[in-house]
Amino acid sequence: MPSESRSGDSRSNAGPVALDLVSVEFLAPRLRKIMVGSAAIGIVLAVVLALFVPVWVAVLVGVIVGGPAVLSGWLGLRRRVWLDGPQLCARGLRTRRLKMPEVVTAELTIRTAGIDQISLRLYDGRTHIVVALALYTRNGGRELPILALRTLADSLWTTELVPAAAIASVLVDQLRAEARDAGLDQRPLYRAVELVRSKGRTPQATLTDREVAQLLE
Repeated sequence: MPSESRSGDSRSNAGPVALDLVSVEFLAPRLRKIMVGSAAIGIVLAVVLALFVPVWVAVLVGVIVGGPAVLSGWLGLRRRVWLDGPQLCARGLRTRRLKMPEVVTAELTIRTAGIDQISLRLYDGRTHIVVALALYTRNGGRELPILALRTLADSLWTTELVPAAAIASVLVDQLRAEARDAGLDQRPLYRAVELVRSKGRTPQATLTDREVAQLLE
């Protein structure tokens, strides 16, 4: 494990590493269409209503109808998660920064539904950040790429938290499984979802330290 930590130190100067499970570039065209469409609906509705009601009422209704989708799309375009040296950063309305060496809580959380999601929840005493690690359906899914997993694992090893080290080991096993194109049942993150389902702990659960250790067996 110390050698892995040194590896993480050498990577800390390599520049920011994106940790977005679904890249904004992939989502951007659809989000922009939603924003433009919603804004157009709001404007048209406001113009029509202005013929029958006070202008301020028409504008207010237009904003209420079109505003939420426009705001949601804008937030989607802004949303980013990345590692920059010892800092884990998440951008939404504002940018939050978490110091990885000072992490005091590290947990794997799972949400089961039509699409299952497994995430890493971190807290350094000041800031909470959640990193989505994988999405799974019955026939496949989407996972963080190998570089992102490697960098995140290295960063977790800079903490003095035992659960963080265990999760780092899970991520390393996961990236190795991805590298050899292993089946889903050989991938620790997918096995974590199956573990939660088998125990009936749905729709949301946090893995215990013992359950995290089981993923390494």
